[in-house]
Amino acid sequence: MNRYTNGLKTAVLLAALSGLIMVIGGVLGGRSGVTIAFAIALATNGYAFFNSDKLALRSMHAYPVDSAQQPVLYKVVQELSSASGQPMPRLFVSPTEAPNAFATGRGPTHAAVCCTEGILALLDERELRGVLGHELSHVYNRDILISSVAATLASGIMMIVQFSYFLRFFGGGLGGGGNDNNRGNPLEALLVLLLGPIAASLIQLSISRSREYQADQSGSLLTRDPMALASALAKLEAGTANRPLAPTPAVQTTSALMIANPFNARGMSQLFSTHPPIAARIARLQTLARELNH
Repeated sequence: MNRYTNGLKTAVLLAALSGLIMVIGGVLGGRSGVTIAFAIALATNGYAFFNSDKLALRSMHAYPVDSAQQPVLYKVVQELSSASGQPMPRLFVSPTEAPNAFATGRGPTHAAVCCTEGILALLDERELRGVLGHELSHVYNRDILISSVAATLASGIMMIVQFSYFLRFFGGGLGGGGNDNNRGNPLEALLVLLLGPIAASLIQLSISRSREYQADQSGSLLTRDPMALASALAKLEAGTANRPLAPTPAVQTTSALMIANPFNARGMSQLFSTHPPIAARIARLQTLARELNH
């Protein structure tokens, strides 16, 4: 799947989230309640967007590093940034043996790249270059912005449902005033209350997965070495299984940014994972490598 197909898929999924908000608002009634809920979601996620780098780095206890402390990491990122014509991001290392990496920040001029001590010990320089190409692609593709919009829409749905449940419990509704004409069909409302958040979560997860595939592709085009990333992903799959991160609330928020699922999702739990299966990602990279004659 090329980057344009992924971009189209992301646009469709974002539109689906927007449409879902309108459907839920229409079923539950009351434009004022929808507006208030969405405004709260927008403010909350707006704060998260402008402070996403600080929140993510703090959750992983990351510390800044320079060329003297991490010469290989610094050299690779400097080379890839120069090749892309983009500014050098800030570099951080997280003091955990769990192998992973992530990029954060709302754009190339506000970007930060973080590697765990575990991934720096696990990968060789070629594989690390593949991972860093992937992470820098997230920055260049404005994935943090897209993820923030998706989170805003999904949170808006969650808050609408929560407000509606609260008001209905006390005999009101989002339409306000206990007017039966505004309450709609009770069965429809119940289904929306139950299924709306699930649908929102699945759409948001689809967006995250789409962006991972695109970063795999664009990062590999940046490094011109898809199999380096494929090799790294194979090692990360085993490494995260042996050293999964503890699913604390802070880490769960940051986990969507990481190159590999840090919680070792298996079986049905993969359905609700923000990351596509490693095997599927490797298969796509192998196809890309053949196309590039690697």
